[in-house]
Formats: sequence, structure tokens, C-alpha cells
Amino acid sequence: MRKTLAMITTVALGAGLLAGCGANKNAEGGANAGNGGKADEKVTINVWGMGEEAKTLPVMAEAFKKENPNITVNVQALPWDQGHDKLLTAIASKKGPDVIQMGTSWIPEFAEAGALADLAPYVGQYPELNPDNFYEGAVAAGKAGDKYVSSPWYVETRVLYYRTDLLKEAGYGKAPQTWEELSDAAQKLAKRGDGKYGISIDPKEQSLGFMFSRQNGATWFTEDGKPNFSDDKFVEAVQYINSFYQNGSAPKDLGLDIIPAFKQGILPMFISGPWMIKLIQDQAPDINGKWTIAVLPKKENNISLLGGSNLSIFEYSKNKDAAAKFIAFMSKPETQVKWMEQTSSLPAATAAWENDKLKNDEFYKVIGEQLKAAQPMPVIPEWAQISDSYLKHFEVIYRSNADVKKELEAFNADAAKLMK
Repeated sequence: MRKTLAMITTVALGAGLLAGCGANKNAEGGANAGNGGKADEKVTINVWGMGEEAKTLPVMAEAFKKENPNITVNVQALPWDQGHDKLLTAIASKKGPDVIQMGTSWIPEFAEAGALADLAPYVGQYPELNPDNFYEGAVAAGKAGDKYVSSPWYVETRVLYYRTDLLKEAGYGKAPQTWEELSDAAQKLAKRGDGKYGISIDPKEQSLGFMFSRQNGATWFTEDGKPNFSDDKFVEAVQYINSFYQNGSAPKDLGLDIIPAFKQGILPMFISGPWMIKLIQDQAPDINGKWTIAVLPKKENNISLLGGSNLSIFEYSKNKDAAAKFIAFMSKPETQVKWMEQTSSLPAATAAWENDKLKNDEFYKVIGEQLKAAQPMPVIPEWAQISDSYLKHFEVIYRSNADVKKELEAFNADAAKLMK
């Protein structure tokens, strides 16, 4: 909590004016103040959503109000790059929303700062909040210690995108199944000629090194909680990633957008999330039928990253019960399917995946399968800084082909300092 609280203290100095933006009127003695926030009384709850998709939230708020006429939902859509600081201001002033959309990487920091209410007391009243309803990894991302502070809303993971026609020419009638096959296919594709590569591995994607190390069975922390990023399993994974750059099958600095490069066959494989499906369909329709997606190739396992967004109750809300009822509504499988239809966001509720579109669509079937082997990044406040440190050390490795073991030992020492 040291760094988080230091930031909150700094923000608090100017909180007087800023906190009024989107502040909960009930918390300020408004018309609904003192009613205890019970869902069967007339209340107004404020919801902070993040990004472009949050602009669609009022549609869901109207559907909620039809079922709950005593609860009015005001939605404020915040840009992701402003949401973090606005939440810090809300914590400092103890005035803010009732419901907060949380990126999974934010949850540790704000939970440690005491900003997120425990949802466990509401599960009996609102069974839609039961953690058993969601993907296990999504539930893990919403926990802080023994507290269930954030209910899974939508999820995303990483899968392998590949050009079926070009892989077939390289001798692969289906996607690479193992690390060895992925490396072999990438090298064969890179031999097609100058300016051609086998795969795009974004060196600025923080999750890849950790994701591959998980697939290699690496343990990131020792039993006593100390960082373990120079372990042989982690080293082997980073050496494997680096091999794609060193043998020329992945570019270090190409300067091309992935979709045109994928369309032109310059980069016939890449690892990314579900949002790329529609982008490729819209921007490169002439290669429809010549590409698809697959679960990630396997080493000891094929664990992928699990990301997405959750919904939390702000600890200082005066309307916690109404807030819990709204989150429960957003957690219903049928609501999450409607949200998917509105925004293309994938449901976190496993029952939603029984929907015909999700069950029968070739792309969604793959994503659903990968989600069974997807885990979030560690739920610790220092993780964002640890990830940034990894990228700095990884850049030294792939640009200069530095000794991986030594560079990861330096990274491990930096991580240990960050966790003190």
C-alpha cells in the first residue's frame, strides 16, 4: 500500500474541486442520503465505465431499470487513460461512484487502498455474483487476499492467428501444436524470401514473456514470496522467444501495422486477442477463408493470458445494495450475451457460452477453449512496475542478444527492490 497511498495523499491535496466530477450525490447529502442504499427503495446509483465501450452502458442501464424501476442508473464514461487518476481522487475524497469498472490489472492497487467493497456478503442475496458462475481465472483476478472485491464482467485472452494457405504451403495442414512446431513453421515461412517473416512477436507486449514462461512451467515466486524470474524455466522461455528474433523468423522493428502485414503475408502468424477478429474481417475481407485462429501451442501446457474487466462496488458508496443488484444484473449470462452483441466483449459467465453464436462460431469456439487454459497476471500492487522492468531487460536481450540468464538475474533483482 506504500506507493498507492503516497499517490492518494498527493492527489488529495487538490481533491476539493476534482472530486465533484461524477461524485455520488447520495454521499453528499442528496435526496437519497440516509436511506441505507437498499435496492427496494428509490435510489440513484452512479456507474463509472471505462473506454469507448462504456458509452454503450446506458443501453444496459435502461434494461436494468425496466426490471428495477426504483433504481436509476447514471453512467459516466471515462477514457482509460483518465480513469486511474480519477479513481485516486475519489478515494482521497471518499466521494465517487457506486459501481466501478475495473481493468483486471488495476484491482490489486485499488483493493490494497481499501477502495473496493467485499462482494461476498451479497452472494446469498444475488446468486448471479457467485464465483462458481465464472471462469476460474476471471474470479482469481477479482480477488484480493480472501476478499472477493470484483465480479467478472467480460474476458479476453490470447490466441494464435495464422494464414491457413501459407502454413499449408510450408507443410502445416493445421496450426502448430507445440513450441517446436511453432518455431519450425516460423522459420520455414521466413525462408520464402526477403521481406518475409514467419511470425510477429511484439517485443513491447508485457504479457508474452510471462505467458511463455508459464507454458514452460516456471514458478514466478518462491514459497516465501520472493521473485524467481531468473529460474531456469523462466530463462528457457525467454531464450525461446528471443530465438525468433535471432534466427530472423520474427522482425524486431518492422514498422508495419499487423493487419496489412497479415493480409500481404509478410507476417502470417501473430498472437493477439479476440478484438482482432472483426478488425481483420472488416479491413482485409479479401483473405476471408485464408486465415483462422487456434489455441496457443503447448510446451508443458498452453496457458494464455486472461484479461478483461470486472465490476466493483466503491467502498464509500451509500448505495451498496443497489450497486450489488446492478452488478448482479450485469453478471447474468443473458445480459452478458446482450453486452457481447452490443460491444463484441466476451462473457465471463461460463453459462453464457452455451449461446448458439458462441457455441457454433468457429472463432468463438477456439476462444472458449483457450479460456479454459487462461490465467490472469499476479494480483499484487507492484505487478505493473515489475512488467515494465521486464520489458526494459527484454529489450537488452533481443536487441543485443545479451546473455539471457544474466539479464534476468538483473531483472529479478529489480523486482525484489520493487516488492520491498
